[in-house]
Amino acid sequence: MQAGKLFAWTCVTLALAISAPAQQPKAYRLSGDVAGTHDPSIARDGNTWYVFATGKTPQGGEFAVRCSDDLEHWRLCGQVFADIPQWVRVKSPGTKELWAPDVHRVRDGFRPYYSYSLFGKNTSGIGLAINQTLDPKSPNYKWVDKGLVLESKATDRFNAIDPNFVQDAEGHGWLAFGSFWDGIKMRRLDDTTGMLSTSDTRIYSLARRSHASETRPLNSASTAVSRQSTAGLNETITGLPPDSEAIEAPFIVPHAGYYYLFTSWDLCCRGTHRPTTPSSAARGPSRAPTSTRPASRSRMVAAPPSCPPTPAGLDPAARAS
Repeated sequence: MQAGKLFAWTCVTLALAISAPAQQPKAYRLSGDVAGTHDPSIARDGNTWYVFATGKTPQGGEFAVRCSDDLEHWRLCGQVFADIPQWVRVKSPGTKELWAPDVHRVRDGFRPYYSYSLFGKNTSGIGLAINQTLDPKSPNYKWVDKGLVLESKATDRFNAIDPNFVQDAEGHGWLAFGSFWDGIKMRRLDDTTGMLSTSDTRIYSLARRSHASETRPLNSASTAVSRQSTAGLNETITGLPPDSEAIEAPFIVPHAGYYYLFTSWDLCCRGTHRPTTPSSAARGPSRAPTSTRPASRSRMVAAPPSCPPTPAGLDPAARAS
């Protein structure tokens, strides 16, 4: 479903500007190894910026890493996994590549959350890897896969892909995720392990295209379509969820005491056999990461989150599903 984080890199720059009030937005002229950077996520370690992305590395590994000292000149500088973890192959034998890494500095290290799935299916899952440093020259550089964090099954009304980590004002971790089906969800994380919390097991609903009672049955009005995978393979996919459920790829930006939720709407990756409409963003300020005030739809790149910081007025417990 990876309309996902098809953010232009200008959007990544925008997010950086939003999270740093003292800085002014700036458009960077990118050069170097920037082609094919799908679902980018960026983090800084020392004086170097690192971008993680969906897709195979030149060596055939998972999640190519690109490095830059100035946010303009980029070079390939590594990968997270040499191959798809064995536990993913067991759970999803058809998975050919991992999707949508989301990397953040947490405590004394870095945590990329990532997802596996099959296009158009919700038999999906989110995993976690950790590393003390992003610098491949450091003696402490070593990726450790911590395994499954969260999964969805065919009987679920959500899809466990497109993870996004966010910390609340008290430093507690939360994981937003979702693509199609019943929309964007969130789970509380254990602050030590990065896995799901055992004290708060609720699934919070953040955004969806329609109310559950209005959602058509699973895969209704869906047809077989052709698309080109990120691996360059022509595929025909059947049983896709209805287009009316198209919302995915949450990205939450804390700013000035509020949380702004970005999502992608509409379709991608449908090839020439079905019209593709532009991806858009829904946004809204909220005092709590588990609730987001509804806001009008807008183009992702053209409209930064400019909603006035008014209270959300939503009870997180009331939004648990």
